[in-house]
Amino acid sequence: MRKSSTATGAVEPETWSRSSPLVRGRIIERCRCEGGTVRKGDLLARLDDKEAIATLNDLRALEDFQHREFDRQAQLLARGVATSQAYQKAESDLARIRAQIAAQAQRLEYYKLVAPMDGTVLKEDGEVGDMVEPGTVLYRIGLEKPLWVVAEVNEDIPRVQVGQKALLRTDAFADQVLPGVVKQITPAGDPVAKTFRVRIGLPEDTPLRVGMSVEANIVSREKNWTLSSSRQMPSSTAACW
Repeated sequence: MRKSSTATGAVEPETWSRSSPLVRGRIIERCRCEGGTVRKGDLLARLDDKEAIATLNDLRALEDFQHREFDRQAQLLARGVATSQAYQKAESDLARIRAQIAAQAQRLEYYKLVAPMDGTVLKEDGEVGDMVEPGTVLYRIGLEKPLWVVAEVNEDIPRVQVGQKALLRTDAFADQVLPGVVKQITPAGDPVAKTFRVRIGLPEDTPLRVGMSVEANIVSREKNWTLSSSRQMPSSTAACW
């Protein structure tokens, strides 16, 4: 007899990351590298930054003006025909403009999407010309192996433990029962859905692919059926679905 807990979930890489813009803008360049390998820091996409560059140029022009004013006040102070307050104000204004320039130069980097890690581009969204908002996931980058199933288990969770076997089925391999092992159990559940997240590790040679939906039976106990003292039926090798 086999007792098990059921779960549903999807296949994900164990190591992966999302790449999203930090500012609103229109896509003007993208790598078209879905399925390809990238290195951390590689340019994935770029948003239109013309307005941001114009703002930076305006600030630099203002810096030139403010630097000349600072020099003038310094000379006047040295000749005793200007107050220290005027000199200090010119100094403060110059420092403020330079801080704004540094911030705007940093902001220009936000118009570039770069790879957050070494890996494979698992998915690429968005087209040149699309207007995107901050937080829109445009790239998913990860390692193709190892994979695991991220599943939701109901409040039957007390029976689930790390190390337990899992028997997996998916429509793509309807005639197969695939193996897995419980690797992680999220301590806090969802009080609304009344489920707990469980991550089921997959073997290196699994035929499952990222994004596939999976049904899982997590085996909590196995016991042989005994029909009589002289006749015993071995444990079933298939899950109860």
